[in-house]
Amino acid sequence: MLQQTQVDRVIPKYNAFLKQFPTVQVLATARLGAVLTAWQGLGYNRRAKYLHQLAQTVTRDASGIFPKSETELLNLPGVGSYTASAITAFAYNQPTVVIETNIRAVYIYHFFPEKSQVKDDELLLLISDSLYKKNPRLWYSALMDYGTQLKKIFPNPNRNSRQYARQSTFQGSLRQTRGEIIRMLSVHSNLSETKLLQQLTSNPEHHAKALESLIKEQLVLREKTTIRLA
Repeated sequence: MLQQTQVDRVIPKYNAFLKQFPTVQVLATARLGAVLTAWQGLGYNRRAKYLHQLAQTVTRDASGIFPKSETELLNLPGVGSYTASAITAFAYNQPTVVIETNIRAVYIYHFFPEKSQVKDDELLLLISDSLYKKNPRLWYSALMDYGTQLKKIFPNPNRNSRQYARQSTFQGSLRQTRGEIIRMLSVHSNLSETKLLQQLTSNPEHHAKALESLIKEQLVLREKTTIRLA
């Protein structure tokens, strides 16, 4: 939930999500549409689908027990290198190397204050060398908090990272239309395609493309002339 989304938006959604889906087994047996509805307000709805698929995989293949190694975690749906390393560090307190936006800001600020286009490979070496192995969970939590404060006080150090890309404007974007479609279908169990498109208030240029992309990703289903959440 925290990927691409601010903490203050995540906390109430996180608490509500766990109340509705208290175990991995409950999440695995839920309809994807129910998961997408619970996810509303967080954006990037693919994450909800991946989480749902992950719960089904872990329940089916491992009796609901999550793997502890990064290699095994990477085999789960929607889990990339950051997520695998973050789970290993925060859930299991293992001394693995983790890099994300706030950690990146700390190391660029202190070690590369005058350099641009800093590669993550350069930062990973420093993160590994300075890792507090006795309690990596505490260490990374401190780094993230420190990075958050740095970005409030100084120009964002991550602008000097090769990874840096300014987030595109949400208003009027394809992403906004996708979110609006999901939100509308979470309120109405199903709608005719004509009525759905007529009720959208976002950029009309994106309506058809957004709907087709959601159908292709199987977040939304088309049944003859009716559209509903998966």
